[in-house]
Amino acid sequence: MITEPRIPDADGFYAALLAAHEGLSEAQSADLNARLMLLLANQCGDQAVLLACIRAAAEAPTTTPEAP
Repeated sequence: MITEPRIPDADGFYAALLAAHEGLSEAQSADLNARLMLLLANQCGDQAVLLACIRAAAEAPTTTPEAP
């Protein structure tokens, strides 16, 4: 699993990602994220890497507080 930054214009990518979510409901935004994740996973195509990424993402600390 590669963890060092590899996106040449990370800020531009992030801006495009945020723009794709503009005007969407929470459910539509979640659907967009799911479709994007599946497309990117398919681009990677390496199940071992994908499983390692799932584990790493699940172990990462949350940045938003959980609802009571």
